Amino acid sequence: MSKTLLKQSLLSVAVAGAMGMASVAQADVVIGVAGPHTGAYAAFGEQLWKGAEQAAKDINAKGGINGELIKLVKADDACEPKQAVSVANRLVDSDGADFVIGHFCSSSSIPASKIYDEAGILMITPASTNPKLTEQDFDQVFRICGRDDQQGTVAAEHIVNELGATKVAVLHDKDTYGQGLADAMKAHMNKLGVKEVLYEGLTRGEKDFNALVTKIRSSKAEVVYFGGLHSEAGPLVRQMREQGVEAEFISGDGIVSEDFLKAAGGASFVNGVLMTFGADPRQIPNGKEVVSTFQKAGYEPEGYTLYSYAAMQSIVAGATAVESTDGAKVAAWLKDNTVDTVLGKKAFDDKGDLEVSDYVMYQWGTDGSYGQL
Repeated sequence: MSKTLLKQSLLSVAVAGAMGMASVAQADVVIGVAGPHTGAYAAFGEQLWKGAEQAAKDINAKGGINGELIKLVKADDACEPKQAVSVANRLVDSDGADFVIGHFCSSSSIPASKIYDEAGILMITPASTNPKLTEQDFDQVFRICGRDDQQGTVAAEHIVNELGATKVAVLHDKDTYGQGLADAMKAHMNKLGVKEVLYEGLTRGEKDFNALVTKIRSSKAEVVYFGGLHSEAGPLVRQMREQGVEAEFISGDGIVSEDFLKAAGGASFVNGVLMTFGADPRQIPNGKEVVSTFQKAGYEPEGYTLYSYAAMQSIVAGATAVESTDGAKVAAWLKDNTVDTVLGKKAFDDKGDLEVSDYVMYQWGTDGSYGQL
């Protein structure tokens, strides 16, 4: 071989090696953010996305995960179970996701979790509260929010012990989350000695609840408890008030959004509405700086925004500690260690649930905002 050809050959090898090194240095940790990014519940998907996006930005600014930068992939399930399975398969097969933050609706998280489990991918949901999710014996399924049996207990005790109600109407939207939450509240309320005077399901997407309101009036309910999301809760409470039904209206974390105010038609209709949610994450000292960053950018980190941020912090803490993106290794570490997050210190049990839940009661006010009681 001539010297010229030898030089060219050596140069090609050197370039290829450099390109290979660059490829390794520029590798990404791919994290899917799955939730309803379109449709009636897109407000919640935006909360999940905003939280994960800011967390990724902050973590990448500090060097990422073990020297690799985080790349986010948005996965829209529209809170539809079949679509959730489809996007879960896409995240696994096409996007090469290492981890998943999501989903939002329990009816999406439960079927999608099976896909991630089979693929060995760790998922942390910021918002899915149905107990079944972490009762499936999947080692790599976590949630950084509470469960419906915890949330329902807080609501039931408030209804019975604080409000002293004896006539309670229990309504739900027939969905995994909504009915599961309503049933959890009802079960604990029954244990406290109060039997519901009405138990009824409505259908997601309905807007005319006049017949249901008539049933509520006939039941003489002092409290109406609704398991579901803002899109149905808003019109329901408005039509109750328009027809003169003044019973207390109580729901869960599915109405923790300004979209509830819009769906109800204004502050006059939501005034006094009660709901359960975790202790206001915006007031936790650990998150003050992050909250300020959001607010300076013109975004109020309500609802599950900071839960999504905390889910990212949990993933990063585990992956950094074990120096790997292997889901099994990260999951094992998370179950044995405490994580510092914007929500405070968090610890997970063997099922992937939080060891401590912090549900409290909130109330919507005359100005269209809500605050912790």
